[in-house]
Amino acid sequence: MKKSWIAISTIALATALSACGGESPDAAGSTSAVVDAETADPLTVSASELEGNPFVRDWDTPYGAPPFGEIADEHYMPAIKAAILELRDEIAAIADNAEEPTFANTIVALDVAGRSLGKVSSTFGNITNTDTNDTLKALEGEIYPMLTREFNAIRFNPTLFERVKAVYAQKDELGLDEQDARLLELTHRDFLRAGAALDEEAKARVAEINEELSGLTTQFGQNLLAATIGFKLEITDPAELGGLSESFKAAIKVDGEDKWVVGLNRSPFETFMTQSTNRELRRQLFEAYTARAAGGDDDNGPLAIKIAQLRAERAQLMGYESHAHYQLETRMAKTPEGAEEFLLRVWRPGLARAREELADIQALIEADGGTFTAAGHDWWHYAERVRQERYAFDDAALAPYFELNAVRQGAFDMASKLFGISFEAVETPVWNPVVTSYDVKDENGEHLGLFMMDMYARDSKRGGAWMSSYRSASDVNGDRIRPIVTNNLNLIAPPEGEPTLMRFDEVETLFHEFGHGLHGLMTQIRYENFSGVDGPRDYTEFPAQILEHWAGQEEMLADYAKHTKTGEVIPAELIEKMRNASTFNQGFKTTEFIAASLLDLAWHRLTPEEAAQITDAEAFEREVLQGYGLIPEIEPRYRTQYFAHIFAGGYSAGYYAYLWSEILDADGFTAFEETGDIFDPELAARLKTWVYEAGGLRPADELYRNFRGKDPEIDPLLRIRGLGEEDSASG
Repeated sequence: MKKSWIAISTIALATALSACGGESPDAAGSTSAVVDAETADPLTVSASELEGNPFVRDWDTPYGAPPFGEIADEHYMPAIKAAILELRDEIAAIADNAEEPTFANTIVALDVAGRSLGKVSSTFGNITNTDTNDTLKALEGEIYPMLTREFNAIRFNPTLFERVKAVYAQKDELGLDEQDARLLELTHRDFLRAGAALDEEAKARVAEINEELSGLTTQFGQNLLAATIGFKLEITDPAELGGLSESFKAAIKVDGEDKWVVGLNRSPFETFMTQSTNRELRRQLFEAYTARAAGGDDDNGPLAIKIAQLRAERAQLMGYESHAHYQLETRMAKTPEGAEEFLLRVWRPGLARAREELADIQALIEADGGTFTAAGHDWWHYAERVRQERYAFDDAALAPYFELNAVRQGAFDMASKLFGISFEAVETPVWNPVVTSYDVKDENGEHLGLFMMDMYARDSKRGGAWMSSYRSASDVNGDRIRPIVTNNLNLIAPPEGEPTLMRFDEVETLFHEFGHGLHGLMTQIRYENFSGVDGPRDYTEFPAQILEHWAGQEEMLADYAKHTKTGEVIPAELIEKMRNASTFNQGFKTTEFIAASLLDLAWHRLTPEEAAQITDAEAFEREVLQGYGLIPEIEPRYRTQYFAHIFAGGYSAGYYAYLWSEILDADGFTAFEETGDIFDPELAARLKTWVYEAGGLRPADELYRNFRGKDPEIDPLLRIRGLGEEDSASG
């Protein structure tokens, strides 16, 4: 788990690295917050509770993977308690050390503390995302606030902070190398941004807020999962399957029954909305999707309001105008105003293009003899119809060329050509039978890490696609630890014995998450604090997004895009049609994304006084989006009540980061295109050194310049999206 002892913040808090901590208001003098935490939460765990618990012994499994088959739900709580007690001892040993504070006995000691807690909390966090159940959901409500209290205690331990400050004050005289100096800088900054320098009253209130947010964000995610799996569109009449491809019909067919079922995970939702000719069923599915967690027992509206209010209050206590101002201080955009200005530069041409696309859709409806006005549930279907007519291109014709195993191997081949690394399938314990494991080695045959892929949707798994880790890399005092990294998608599982066929956007998603995976696997940073996937949120998407460009290159397609039945390489004319159609519907895609990004900023730019006035989340959302001119036929990619990225994940005030990073990836891939070689060795070497291996070694803009040789330009992004050059975006 990234940042061993800080795993209690990254796992326990949905706000991830933005979380702040606090100490008891009764603390006085030199009494440490760790002691207060022990008093408030006197954990005990008996030897009998730990007997046979797999978390309290070393794992002799291949690559040190968790022994998933031996881990039961009842093992988590005792293991968490035991690991917390161990962490408390480690922190006390650092804070109460009679020796003068040094880089080794304070800063490095903090970096390596809490590995036992990281071991169990990372496993727990990953499993609750992929294979949850009622018991685990209940445990989340207990464990995450407990971990939050420990994070508060560490960050607000005054004796510990004094030692950190003492070392930081000597930074120029310590003779530190670059990685040492960066660790010291980030450790000191993390304490300050957590609120270690606040007065006692403010610390106490921030601690309360952190703990309350931990529970609220956990509940938000659980509500969303329940609402998502709680709706199923059931079709029993084959006549209502019009337009659906044979492969999709087979994938949604219920075994042994004359019934087809579509749920609300994004992949089957978009496929059905695109293919189905049944407007009424599209309406039902669309309304269910956009009303998820908007009422009843799973209503996330009140939770979103409360989360925003607490974040606004905490930011004010920390001395910031808003949560967004706090969050963006260390990111490339710097301020919410800077992020909004950037978004609007792309929003204007995107919205204009969306209006043109809507006119094309309405014209097609009328040409068909339709008398209705296009609505949100019509967009996917008719946009695909327009694309087929305009480009003589049918997305379904691509599917046989994109089979999961071949696509995965294509991604591996790309990494080998760019970076010299290799992937070998291996047998390891897995958390679900669909998971596959790979030993990743560098160009010299040295082990880089274990890579595990979980590609299929199931009701116990949260939606979307993501990269995570069970163990992060570090190399302190000769103790070399290599990472265990995972990629997760939510593809529809085909009938037994049938191939898994993918849409091209799903292919791009696989390459995207693979980029995050490489960022975690290839790191050469020795400290967990900034190894692997590190850096500001509006930079960390860059290593993932740049690899999407390779997925559609002719040289790459010739390698992996082969017909699943005939073995024929995807024809050049089909590639040409795909490329010509690549900017189609970009108005819709740009608009729905930026609408969500602007909504995120609006929630998190609120002052405490403004947040206190909000009583209806949907009304606030509607007012914000109407203010920016969003057309009613387009919904934001995420509405408030199912915007897990910002209310149950680490993207609060940061959803814009995907588009910001797109400046970097578009500009960065343009560099390869300019050489005439998408595997140019010199560029690939710089990309490897300054991006995938570098973690958070330097500020993000400096890392990018070291790779690219200059600052990024926005024109490649606008060109790739088909939205014109910079001058068209500034009007």
